[in-house]
Amino acid sequence: MNGRTVHLGVYDTFADWETGHATAYLARAGHTIRTVGPTAREVRSIGGLSVRPDLALDDLRPEDSSLLILPGADLWDAGDELAPFARKAREFLAAGVPVAAICGATAGLAREGLLDDRRHTSAVSFYLAATGYGGGERYVDADAVTDGGLITAGPTEPVAFAREIFRLLGVYEGDVLDAWYRLFHDSDPEAYAVLEKAAAE
Repeated sequence: MNGRTVHLGVYDTFADWETGHATAYLARAGHTIRTVGPTAREVRSIGGLSVRPDLALDDLRPEDSSLLILPGADLWDAGDELAPFARKAREFLAAGVPVAAICGATAGLAREGLLDDRRHTSAVSFYLAATGYGGGERYVDADAVTDGGLITAGPTEPVAFAREIFRLLGVYEGDVLDAWYRLFHDSDPEAYAVLEKAAAE
């Protein structure tokens, strides 16, 4: 496993606001962020941003990565176009490499059966129930959940999603992780002092 490379799925209509906290602070911590598209063709986010992927999905191998991040997208609920990303997530988890999915990507993983045996969350429970998956009893009403190497979160929780990623990869820990979350989620001014002190050490 490459401990410093994180892969971010990008595909047409991907929700560009859902992974920004995570990728920005991973990069600041020294991780390399590489984008992965269905092919090498340019894609466009739901916000209209154009991204030319660093590599195509077929070329992505779990052993070259420390984490695969899958953002939400309208396409997750519009057919099977993004199903290959869910299958790649299965490959990652089977290899012991973690996956983080937010918003519509959680539905894609539910359809793939990856939430049947793990605690998880999403936008709301009935959103995932509509996929016909078998993990309803393991749904947790929480901002973000980590279980079995898989992080899940709903579309309103990009900060909690990032917090779980940082915890999993050891980017921030303990009081510093708590302060980062309180600053960006709660606008707690006291949290800034904690982060400033940690940065100076």
